[in-house]
Amino acid sequence: MPLLHLTPSQRKQYRALAHHLDPVVLVGSSGLTPAVRREAHAALNAHGLIKIRVFGDDRTAREAMLQTLAADLDAAPVQHIGKLLVLWRPLPAPTGTPETERGAAPRDVKVLKYSKRGGQRPEVKTLRVMGNQRLTAGGRVKRSRARQVSLKKRTQP
Repeated sequence: MPLLHLTPSQRKQYRALAHHLDPVVLVGSSGLTPAVRREAHAALNAHGLIKIRVFGDDRTAREAMLQTLAADLDAAPVQHIGKLLVLWRPLPAPTGTPETERGAAPRDVKVLKYSKRGGQRPEVKTLRVMGNQRLTAGGRVKRSRARQVSLKKRTQP
């Protein structure tokens, strides 16, 4: 597969983003094994920008590993500094149904219930509000109403 090429400004941007990342793939004394390639491929699919730590001391071998990984995984080599290699590949398009079709996820909401007597502390309740529910001003959970459909649309096949 062809290697991705980055402009110097893109490479500078990805180096800055990778600065705070921790290595997610470690290459031991066995070198580039199929397991290392699988892990790097999975990490690139999950994150897009990854750091790889190589425990070998030979700089030319590390440089060759960077080029080999970039070619095998269809990624762009961003940086080789010390024993760290940085690779970037665009994230794959998400598969499955988008969140808008699934509905909103449940969320936990804290509700304060004040006492009728003034000197007591308010009671804190945590309520789970589902996607088809809403929280009223009084702190009650209400389900949303079904949408009204016109008679004309109901009779259409």
